[in-house]
Amino acid sequence: MPRHGLARAVLGLSLLPGARLWTEAFLSPTLSPAAFLLRRALQRQVSQPGMAENGLARREKVLTLESLNPSVKKVEYAVRGPIVTRALELEKELQQGAKKPFTEVIRANIGDAQAMGQKPITFLRQVSALCMFPDLLKDPNFPEDAKEKARRLLAACGGHSIGAYSVSPGIELIRQDVAHFIERRDGGIPSRAENIFLSTGASDAIVTILKLLVSGEGRSRTGVMIPIPQYPLYSAALAELNAVQINYYLDEDKCWALDIGELRRALKDARQHCQPRALCIINPGNPTGQVQSRQHIEDVIRFAWEEQLFLLADEVYQDNVYAEGSQFHSFKKVLFEMGPKYSGSVELASFHSISKGFMGECGFRGGYMEVINMDPLVQQQLSKLISVRLCPPVTGQVLLDVVVNQPQPGDPSYQQFCQEKQAVLSSLAQKAQLTEETFNRAPGIRCNPVQGAMYAFPRVHLPPQAVQEAQALGQAPDMFFCLKLLEETGICVVPGSGFGQKEGTFHFRMTILPPLEKLKVVLQKMSQFHAKFTQEYSQLQLLGNSQKTAEKQGQ
Repeated sequence: MPRHGLARAVLGLSLLPGARLWTEAFLSPTLSPAAFLLRRALQRQVSQPGMAENGLARREKVLTLESLNPSVKKVEYAVRGPIVTRALELEKELQQGAKKPFTEVIRANIGDAQAMGQKPITFLRQVSALCMFPDLLKDPNFPEDAKEKARRLLAACGGHSIGAYSVSPGIELIRQDVAHFIERRDGGIPSRAENIFLSTGASDAIVTILKLLVSGEGRSRTGVMIPIPQYPLYSAALAELNAVQINYYLDEDKCWALDIGELRRALKDARQHCQPRALCIINPGNPTGQVQSRQHIEDVIRFAWEEQLFLLADEVYQDNVYAEGSQFHSFKKVLFEMGPKYSGSVELASFHSISKGFMGECGFRGGYMEVINMDPLVQQQLSKLISVRLCPPVTGQVLLDVVVNQPQPGDPSYQQFCQEKQAVLSSLAQKAQLTEETFNRAPGIRCNPVQGAMYAFPRVHLPPQAVQEAQALGQAPDMFFCLKLLEETGICVVPGSGFGQKEGTFHFRMTILPPLEKLKVVLQKMSQFHAKFTQEYSQLQLLGNSQKTAEKQGQ
């Protein structure tokens, strides 16, 4: 018997398990004793799943799906939901050489103008560049009015640098410029810088106001009225804050108009189970593209006054009005023109952003809110709350200032600025009309006029067989349709169920931002896909009906 085998046989009979391990280590023909013991330790660790890497008993995770804040689990944001995740996967597959029925993914799911090819406005970027790298102030290629604005803004920054923090509500000079902008917009109605709070886009300011409003438990829990269809920021924020979402439905048959009777119905129903405290209006509308008339705005203000509701006016698309006869009216302007009965008591927060309009500067994350008739003690709490986040991005604040303080006649940049601004807005108006007309020529698709904003929200007919198949898969029918559209055409849009819609209706939201020629192709492909989808599932329905008839006859 070989030496090692004999030793193992003899020693193995008498040694305890621990001693036996040391003997095996010593007699190992290929490994040193230390290496052998290390290997056995690792093997034991793998074979004992309850052990952590340090050899101690493995502990349960502190944060698990079960221990997660339940309000977070309720949050949904359709604009960047599962369909967008799939679109990103398809993009990677195309990059890796996968064969698809399309050559690119067109993400028409979100209002990101520059991602869709819109060129930045020159003057906005010139001032931003000068503030970012002040050495460029010596460059003769930059116009003097851009340099003057940059010097003025840098002088208002700590250390003359946009790399410094600002005060929490935003740089004082910029808030003053915002106030002057609002005064010009509203025909001279006063605006005060102390009521202006700069923000990280409008979304951040909206959520901040909702935080102030939400309180209570049970039937005293805060309820917030939001339009349906709505921008999913609202439903997501209310879910996170554990507030009650009160739906009021816009009238699709009247171009998504707001109806006071529907507001009263929603409020009456809500008071059975919560405490309604606020009313949100999106004007121009997202996702529906309507522009509310002055009369509707007056009706809303009276309603808020009668029912003691705090008004939130989301006005980020105020520059995006296209339809003939449509006009943007700010809630603040209408409120003050209705007289002191309303202007002295209705509480209002209005919001604007540099992400939309003609600017499309989404990535800079700049915006503001103005508060009207807020209790001074509450406004102190608002100031405290925003101070926790230190300050909005100063780069966004700077760009916001250029938006509200644009070149004037006689300035070197005035003519080019006006030409670029008008080109963007004219193009959007043309694309809004094209989108409406193209969809309305397609059987089974109905699209209201895109009066404003950046989106169409067409209603689509889906065959019963498609609805049944979607439900069998646990999907909303319009999600099923949009996923099929994405897989076959590469076009990514958002199902209407992500925004809310009346039971039994199906929609999708798409941007009108792609370049005109690409948009024409997109609209044509979507119309053709819907026709093909409808035909296929209608034939399946007929086949199913024929089989049922044959089975009955056979019986």
